[in-house]
Amino acid sequence: MQVTKRMLWLWTGVMLAGLPTGAYAQQAPIKIGVPVFLSGPAVGAFGEPSKNAATLVIKAMNAGELPAPYNQKGLAGVPIDMKIVDEAGSTATAVTEFKNLVQRDKVDVVVGYVSSASCTAIAPVAEELEVLTVFYACGASRLFDERDYKYVFRSSSSQTSDAVATARYIVKRFPDVKSFSGINQNYSWGQDNWRDFVLAMKVLAPKVAVDRELMPKLFAGEYGAEISALLAANSPIIHSSFFGGDLETFILQATTRGLTKNSRLLLTVGEQILARQGKNVPDGTIIGGRGRHGMLASENVLNKWFLDAYAKEFGGAVPNFPAYHMYSTLLGLKAAWEKAAAAKGGARPTTDEVIKAYTGLSFETASGPVKMALAKGHQGIEEVAVGTYRYNKETNKPELFNVETYPAECVNPPANMTPEEWLKKGMPGAKC
Repeated sequence: MQVTKRMLWLWTGVMLAGLPTGAYAQQAPIKIGVPVFLSGPAVGAFGEPSKNAATLVIKAMNAGELPAPYNQKGLAGVPIDMKIVDEAGSTATAVTEFKNLVQRDKVDVVVGYVSSASCTAIAPVAEELEVLTVFYACGASRLFDERDYKYVFRSSSSQTSDAVATARYIVKRFPDVKSFSGINQNYSWGQDNWRDFVLAMKVLAPKVAVDRELMPKLFAGEYGAEISALLAANSPIIHSSFFGGDLETFILQATTRGLTKNSRLLLTVGEQILARQGKNVPDGTIIGGRGRHGMLASENVLNKWFLDAYAKEFGGAVPNFPAYHMYSTLLGLKAAWEKAAAAKGGARPTTDEVIKAYTGLSFETASGPVKMALAKGHQGIEEVAVGTYRYNKETNKPELFNVETYPAECVNPPANMTPEEWLKKGMPGAKC
C-alpha cells in the first residue's frame, strides 16, 4: 500500500460548531487520535463500524447527549477534537503514523488499533513518547504478559476470556464431542487464541483430542488447502478466531466446499459479520463477540441509546462488537478523565493524573461493567457471552439462541498469573 493512500483524515473539530460559546467552547480542545482500518480486508467488519462509533460517540460527548453518568459535555467540560487515521499497512507504517499523531499533530490521547501486531509494536513507543494510549480492539494477551506499561491501557478483555468461554460452552452444550480442529491466523492474535482454547479444553475435557492445527498467514484470502485438510479430519468442531475479510472469505469457501455439513464452526469473534453476512453463516455456528457486545449486549440505558443513535445516524445500521468496543473504550476514557478532574476541583488533569484515575477503574458500559483488574490495573475484564446462530427467514434477521453468559472472573486469570500459567494450572480460583 502506498503511504499516500493512508492520508485519509477525518477531523471532527467541526462538530464543535453550534455548541454554546461560553467557557466550554473557549477551552483548548482535548485532541484524540483514533487509528482504525479505513482500507484493506478488515474495513467492512471492523474499520467502518469503529469509525462510525467513534464519530457518533464523540459528537454526543461534545453535545452532552450521552446518558448519565456520561452526560457532562466533552471530557470534564472540555471539548474533544478527534482525528481518525488509517491503521492499514505494516507494523512499521502503523508506528510511523502513531508518531505523527503524537509529534506532529500533538494529540493528548490515542484510542485505537485492531491488529494485535500493531498493538504490540506501538505499546513500547507509547511509553517512550509518554502519551496515554488506549487500545480498543486488539486482543492478544501477550500485550501485558511480557512487560508492564504506564501509559498503555486496554479496557476490552483479552482473547483468553473468549477461549475459555467458548471452551466452557462446548463442554456444556456438546458433551459427547471427541475431537476438534482449529484454523487461525499465524500471528500473535491467532496463535494466542488457539493456545488458550486448547489449554482450556485440556482442563475442562482432557479426553477430547486435537485433530488439525492450521495456521495460514494473515489475510491469505485463499484457504483451499486448509479446507481440504479439515474435510479429511472430519472434526465435529472447528475453532477459528479469524476476523474481517479472512473470516468472511473462509465461511464462503468452507460452505461452498461442504465443510459445514459434518463440522460445526466455532467462531470466537463471529458476531462481527452477522449483520453483513448473516445469510452466509451456517445455522448452528457457535458465535462469540469479544465480551458481551453487539447482538450479545446487555439491556440497559447505555445500550438503548447506542442502538437508537447508531441506527438514526447510519441509515438503520446495527452496531457490531467492534463498534461496541469503541463505545466502551471511549466511555472508560471519559470516566477516568472526569474522575481525575473531579479530584482536582474540576481543573484539567495532567496525563499522569488521568493514568492514576484509570488504573484499577471500574465503569459501566452498554455491555455491562468493565473492571481494570489485570496488568496492574491496565487491562480490563468483563462478562463474556456465547450463543448458537440461526438465520430467521421469516424476519430476515440473524439470531442467537442458547446464549450463555460467563462472569469476568470465570474466564480470566487472577491478577497474579499470566493467562498461560493460569490455564496450565487448571484455572484455579475461577468464579463461575
